[in-house]
Amino acid sequence: MTVEKTTDNLPRILVVDDELAIRRFLHTVLSSEEFSLCEAKNGHAGLAAAAAFRPDVILLDLGLPDMDGIEVIKRIREWSPVPIIVLSVREHENDKVSALDAGADDYLTKPFGVGELLARIRAALRRSFLEIPEPLFISNDLKVDLGSRRVTVNECDISLTPTEYDILRFLVTHAGKVLTHSQILKQVWGTTNLEQPHVLRVNISNLRRKIESDPSRPHHIITEPGVGYRLR
Repeated sequence: MTVEKTTDNLPRILVVDDELAIRRFLHTVLSSEEFSLCEAKNGHAGLAAAAAFRPDVILLDLGLPDMDGIEVIKRIREWSPVPIIVLSVREHENDKVSALDAGADDYLTKPFGVGELLARIRAALRRSFLEIPEPLFISNDLKVDLGSRRVTVNECDISLTPTEYDILRFLVTHAGKVLTHSQILKQVWGTTNLEQPHVLRVNISNLRRKIESDPSRPHHIITEPGVGYRLR
């Protein structure tokens, strides 16, 4: 996995393609359009990057060296609704149908025009935004604006890491509901079997230090002993 540029305020694009020339081309195009980029050259690296980089859109080739792109789509769809745009030399109708049925959102046949690619990415980002059910969450001093990815406490902006934000976003979209450790791990990291599950506790602790007035006696993120967490 190669992260080319990361800025929290920029849309994150993951490119999964084994052709270096294609990755270089997409890097040039997308960098000029102010996207944060991550590259993966095979399916397994792409799956790992999807969990770690938390992209807003995935550009996926089907002809990967270690697994078919259809399998990559299916595995991602087990835990994430992230928009997936297939970029492939396969132009037969059954290939397109298979990719879309597996969970892809769009399909572009190589070679493709830059303008069309950027238009498809913008459309995917718009659809993703419209699917957010609760764009603004307010609880006492805490405000979470899912539309602008802005978090404030007592009207002061709070800077969160991408992982911290993803955890908070998941809690916000299920506010009042107890979320198990495995549910959060699967949503944020794409797995329920992390070798070091304490990373969730560490991130919750860091999140509490940023949004709680007294992290030792949290008011917003409540621990349900032996089960998980709940956003009050």
